[in-house]
Amino acid sequence: MVYFRLLGRLVLRFFLYLGELAGLVGQICESLLQGRKRWRQFFEQIVEIGYRSQIVVVITGGFTGAVLATQALFQFALVDMETMGGVIVSVGMMRELGPTITGLMLAGRVGSSMAAEIGTMKVTEQVDALRSMGVHPIDFLVTPRLLAMCVSIPLLIAQSIAFGIIAVSYTHLRAHETVLDLVCRLLLE
Repeated sequence: MVYFRLLGRLVLRFFLYLGELAGLVGQICESLLQGRKRWRQFFEQIVEIGYRSQIVVVITGGFTGAVLATQALFQFALVDMETMGGVIVSVGMMRELGPTITGLMLAGRVGSSMAAEIGTMKVTEQVDALRSMGVHPIDFLVTPRLLAMCVSIPLLIAQSIAFGIIAVSYTHLRAHETVLDLVCRLLLE
């Protein structure tokens, strides 16, 4: 009997959470359609999300492309298909790794920053102060961040992919020379 209560409590909490999430989505949609547009917060969030995340995303994308290229080239060297390494890695970066790595970096950097900022505002009652001044918190806090993410994230994904492919071309040249040197050394001995 205790297990049924526990299971029922978990299911009810899950559906309560889904209801709260649906209410938030509804408020965001209402804010997007009818709310006041806060362009200053929007551009500040583009700087915070996009500009300040570029270094992390570019470095991560470049190293991911380089490591993937190195691994692929060493495997393709065994079957004399080194020229396909760049193609395989480019497709892998564009379809899977570029968006995934960018999403992970942004979740770690931007997501935690936003959660800490809004959590601090909630604890110090700044969100209640916004309400008392007649400012809707969704219009002021959530909508500019959402719109800034919609603009910044595709651009950051494109940068991650581009630097991953650039790293592939550089790694391909270095690894190709290394494989040729190795083959020449083995043939000459």
